Amino acid sequence: MERNRRSWSWPLPLFSVFLIAPLLFSVLIATTSVEARKHHHSYKNTHNRPHTNKHSNHRKGSDSGGFNPPADSATDSTTYNVVSFGARGDGVTDDSQALVGAWKAACQLPGATVKIPSGFRFLMRPVNLQGPCKGELTLQIDGTLLAPSRVGDWPKSSMFQWLNFKWVQNFTIQGSGTVDGQGSQWWTPSSLYYVQVSFLISLKISPTALRFYSSHGVTVRDIRIVNSPQCHLKFDYSGGIKVDNITISSPENSPNTDGIHLQSTRDVEIHHSNIGCGDDCVSIQSGCSNVHLHHINCSPGHGISVGSLGKDKSAACVSNIVVDNISLRNTLAGVRIKTWQGGVGSVKNVSFTNIQVSDVKYPIIIDQFYCDKHRCENQTAAVAISGVKYDQIYGTYTAQPIRLACSTTVPCVDVDVADIQLKPSIAGIPSSASLCWNSYGKSQAPLLPSSIDGCLRRDTAYVKRVARSHEHVC
Repeated sequence: MERNRRSWSWPLPLFSVFLIAPLLFSVLIATTSVEARKHHHSYKNTHNRPHTNKHSNHRKGSDSGGFNPPADSATDSTTYNVVSFGARGDGVTDDSQALVGAWKAACQLPGATVKIPSGFRFLMRPVNLQGPCKGELTLQIDGTLLAPSRVGDWPKSSMFQWLNFKWVQNFTIQGSGTVDGQGSQWWTPSSLYYVQVSFLISLKISPTALRFYSSHGVTVRDIRIVNSPQCHLKFDYSGGIKVDNITISSPENSPNTDGIHLQSTRDVEIHHSNIGCGDDCVSIQSGCSNVHLHHINCSPGHGISVGSLGKDKSAACVSNIVVDNISLRNTLAGVRIKTWQGGVGSVKNVSFTNIQVSDVKYPIIIDQFYCDKHRCENQTAAVAISGVKYDQIYGTYTAQPIRLACSTTVPCVDVDVADIQLKPSIAGIPSSASLCWNSYGKSQAPLLPSSIDGCLRRDTAYVKRVARSHEHVC
């Protein structure tokens, strides 16, 4: 710069300055415009790539803390690593905006991947990750995602879910990593959070870890989901769902923590997974159809449940559910259907086959008098239940082998029981402890205990007509 000043140090006539100045100004503007275009083009081509060492060294001393990206962040142009978008991965810094930024970038490119790299713990506040995107999209979770551990750190506007996926299609979550809801503080009575829904009614809530809303063609595989404040994995108003080889776990003292919760969701396959939680391992709610569960290990928890359905006199419709090759150990229930009195609608075409139970309190349940309070009012209306099959159910129970408690006014019909072999696991439990009320169908040997043989009444045309007259809602 000093040399430049010396080279221009000789005097110029005043009129020359006025002639040269506009020319220099034009050159400066043109040069700046070209450099701006070059910078913009460079950013478009490199914003998804990891920081180089040169870039990382340049940031030392800034608020980035001189963070160096992980070695495995050297990825192709379709992979968007959250580290490249500013994530620290130290388990303390809020990295949620880095995830949102990577998601928005990947959403614009067919076949893109958002990467959560291994070896790091990324603290995430509640986020909405929305579609539809330009094409197939993958979230590769190899590291750990952490929810806020303190109830007070959750925004009051985001108390229902943590990682919320909306309107996504042809989307896959996969990887060797963990999604940790850190929900222990939510499970204590002192930390319950209530939302006032009316002048007299407040609603007790806690967040779901992963929720998919109005999404189609979703696959979740291989990852671990642990310690959710409430449901671990929830699908509502969705379809074309596949869940494969995942692990879900939370302690037995974690209330309302369903493993997988399905609501108004169709065409679902869940298989080869291990699920243990404080509530239902899999909960199938109203509006679900064409659901296939197989090769699932459930322990602990409340078992595999269809329902509860029909609460507050609501309509509930569930159909075409297949549950087979399931292992349940130390659970409250095995396979069950539960409905509230006063509801309407139907549950039909449900099959429970090849179910292994060990120390399960109630292996087989239909409960149309479900109530989660100390006292519930008796009502005559009920969700109709028909076409239920129990076949090849083996193992041990701790309270009652079969309990079919159907509505007094709306009987259960077409209930078939075959090849049931259940033994008490505790001495002193009577083998004749089966209970059946207003349930109709047929049974087929072998049946153990033998009391199951007389459990079902013979179907009649009148009984079927009464039961099916309540299915019109669906």
